[in-house]
Amino acid sequence: MKDKSKKTKEKAPKVHPDLAGFEMNIDSFGQITSTLNRDALNAFLDKEMPDDKKLNPKNDESK
Repeated sequence: MKDKSKKTKEKAPKVHPDLAGFEMNIDSFGQITSTLNRDALNAFLDKEMPDDKKLNPKNDESK
């Protein structure tokens, strides 16, 4: 039986190469600190994530 008191080694998660080294932490005051600036993160998300609003436009005239 394995001894549960031994700490398991934490493996680094697999991430997109553009986000290598990205870390985000919340300090004791609730402030979010990051190793990547907000503009670079938003540019990455804009490039990689589809925008649902553009794909499925709601038609307000159908009411």
